[in-house]
Amino acid sequence: MPVSLSIKNVPDELAQKLRERAKRNHRSLQGELLAMLEVAAERGPTVNEVYERGGASGLKTESDSVQIIREMREERDRELEERSRKPT
Repeated sequence: MPVSLSIKNVPDELAQKLRERAKRNHRSLQGELLAMLEVAAERGPTVNEVYERGGASGLKTESDSVQIIREMREERDRELEERSRKPT
């Protein structure tokens, strides 16, 4: 059964940015927020999971982990961009 959520005390500037984003994506504000929540809920591993995976894979330097994080962020950004293009 669907659940209704409410976010209180959203700063005016943030609310306006969200309205503009929804308009760009041809969605209602509710549709845009739901799309954003879906992406966030399906997001990849947490920082702790990445850390554990890094240790298990034998990473030795910070630059190794930085590269992995960069790649994960780029993948996430591509997914967000793709989803933002899909009308609801």
